[in-house]
Amino acid sequence: MSVSKVRSYLLTEYRLVCMFGAMSMNSAKAPEETRRKILRAAFEEFYKNGFQGGSLNRIVDQAGTTKGALFHHFTGKDELGYAVIEEVIQPRLKARWFDPMANSIDPIADLKRALRQFMKEEVETGRMVQGCPLNNLAQEMSPLDEGFRKRIEDLYTTWRESLEAALARGIKAGTVRKDISPRNVAAFVVAAQAGIIGTAKNSQSEELMTQAGEALFGYLDSLKP
Repeated sequence: MSVSKVRSYLLTEYRLVCMFGAMSMNSAKAPEETRRKILRAAFEEFYKNGFQGGSLNRIVDQAGTTKGALFHHFTGKDELGYAVIEEVIQPRLKARWFDPMANSIDPIADLKRALRQFMKEEVETGRMVQGCPLNNLAQEMSPLDEGFRKRIEDLYTTWRESLEAALARGIKAGTVRKDISPRNVAAFVVAAQAGIIGTAKNSQSEELMTQAGEALFGYLDSLKP
């Protein structure tokens, strides 16, 4: 066999290996992408219509898949709801509230900045009228289902603990008063945030959310030395 034919043969084999390798990788990724689409669609559906009012038919339509695919990944609606909390809501809370506090030594300034950005985005996107996805599920499902209650409380606990740790660092850095209780303040502030968002959802009033936010800012400023 000539050198040119050998090269042509090897090139063809190489292309076939690459093609089948890519097909194998795409096949492996397809179920993962379907699962992600279902979770995103489920989050939006539950956020808009509540968990109990959420429709699996609308979820699979929005995700561009089938109920068979949904039940391949989730045993039922409850498990889908649990996954939404753990895989959609938790990362969003982390990015929004936990991460800004993770290494903060001036938690008052950093929290006020995060709150202002949050309120601005809520108004611009129109999500203010839908409230907090975590608090919505807490109000609806915590009294009805222990699986929801436990997962939601785990997130609230993490939220409080992240703020408590930031306040403790602030005390050491001299940006927060030494006579405050980081645990008590964190519990109050997280509850106040949830309350402000819930009030704005009910009133659908940007003005009321701003008023409540400014009052919270005043409280936070009182924690400065």
